[in-house]
Amino acid sequence: MRSYNPDLTPPWKKSTPAPTVPADPDLVVEEISTGFCGAVIRCEKTAEGPTVTLEDRFGKHRVFPMTPSAFLLDGRPVTLVRPTAAAPQRPARTASGSVAVPGARARVARAGRIYVEGRHDAELVERVWGDDLRIEGVVVEYLEGIDDLPAIVAEFAPAADARLGVLVDHLVPGSKESRIAAEVSSAHALVVGHPYIDVWEAVKPSSVGIKAWPRIPHGQDWKTGICRELGWPENTGAAWQHILGRVRSYKDLEPALLGRVEELIDFVTG
Repeated sequence: MRSYNPDLTPPWKKSTPAPTVPADPDLVVEEISTGFCGAVIRCEKTAEGPTVTLEDRFGKHRVFPMTPSAFLLDGRPVTLVRPTAAAPQRPARTASGSVAVPGARARVARAGRIYVEGRHDAELVERVWGDDLRIEGVVVEYLEGIDDLPAIVAEFAPAADARLGVLVDHLVPGSKESRIAAEVSSAHALVVGHPYIDVWEAVKPSSVGIKAWPRIPHGQDWKTGICRELGWPENTGAAWQHILGRVRSYKDLEPALLGRVEELIDFVTG
């Protein structure tokens, strides 16, 4: 079995010169020394040199010097430079790629819900679709597995004004999950899923800094096996925080997950 290097050597310490990238408005980068991730708000010229102001998803602003190789763009080190000309204004985007609504307040929660299998699924959905869900008033709750899904759906009692969407891991033909999902028959409930054994796999390997997600033999604990194969400490909680920390937007996720979550949001809000 082949093990991949667990991304312990920061790429910015390598000797290859980092490419220069214009700090255009809304460009999302990560400042290497602090891990602060945000969109470019403005560039300024100071006595100490040029600076860039970033705004994170919570609206917090930080100012950083535009020193060589000080930022990561899509996981790769870059040197930000001031734009040569004023860039055209582009609408701000949420992490899901939707056009942001400035000053929008969270809507009162709908009666409808989206259920996901576990805490990691819920945290990933919040990371990418959180802004959209608050505007739509959709609450995401996580289950401790789906073995009792038909009873859970029956207890929720979905209706035309209270639709229920369910996201299932490893929903492929012939799987246990597919048999359970088939038992849900309500016209006001929609069960969809992605093909991955766990939502970890729905994060693109390149975003995590690995070549591919390892294949874990049947019968082994999948998450522990992943940590072992990648040479990570066998602490699945810490491993997940590392993975989640590499997710900045929908671009870090596989299309097979993106489409299913968007489908559930449309169903619940429809």
